[in-house]
Amino acid sequence: MRPTLTYATAQIIRVLPREQITHFMGRLADVRWGASVGRAVVGVYCKAYDVSLSECVQKENFANFDAFFTRELEPGARPVEASERAIVCPADGRIDSMGTIDESSTFLVKGRAYRVEELVGDRDAARRYVGGAGCVVYLSPRDYHRVHAPVAGEIRVIRSMPGDYYPVNAIGLRHVKNLFVRNRRVAIAIDTPRLGRVTVVMVAAMVVGRITVTGIDERDVPIGTHEIGPLPVEKGDEIGIFHLGSTAVVLF
Repeated sequence: MRPTLTYATAQIIRVLPREQITHFMGRLADVRWGASVGRAVVGVYCKAYDVSLSECVQKENFANFDAFFTRELEPGARPVEASERAIVCPADGRIDSMGTIDESSTFLVKGRAYRVEELVGDRDAARRYVGGAGCVVYLSPRDYHRVHAPVAGEIRVIRSMPGDYYPVNAIGLRHVKNLFVRNRRVAIAIDTPRLGRVTVVMVAAMVVGRITVTGIDERDVPIGTHEIGPLPVEKGDEIGIFHLGSTAVVLF
């Protein structure tokens, strides 16, 4: 888009009832549809976003849009790097940004400084990442939207933080200051014997109805700090699902 057009679009988004739209779309995605409607919607979506269902466990007869959007992949569809030194990407998507975390616990995303404390929701936890790094993984509408453990370890704490529902795309990144810490987000901390604590922050966005995570049996992760487990996970294990899409930030 041209800069003037993206600016105009951003101003329209600012005045929209983003939370109400998001919750409505989330409820709509849960509505059961007839077989013919389902085939039509899935067909149009797959054609529009170049989605292939060949790697998925279920390839047809989805009960509703949420079931289609959160489709599972067949075992082995994403081989996981076995090396203990490797941190794997937690989701299908594009690495939009990567940078080091400085002594003030901030790192740059497309030229903007983000405080780790605000991303993970805890000042003491943020200090763990001084001298480490962070990266941003953007999930497009065509991607598989389950999130997996980038490392093997134990999940001990999950923090669910309230926030807005700005779109997490080029428009949002350009025109919404501190986008990732203004939006609703869920931080999943994985403690490892070799790499310390690795945290995956699932960032919600406009029309992202909800976020579910492994270890909390709720339709959406309740706001607050949840001490669980410890819940052992292997590298590549599923740890969360975006019900409609967004972005993951990995801190290590």
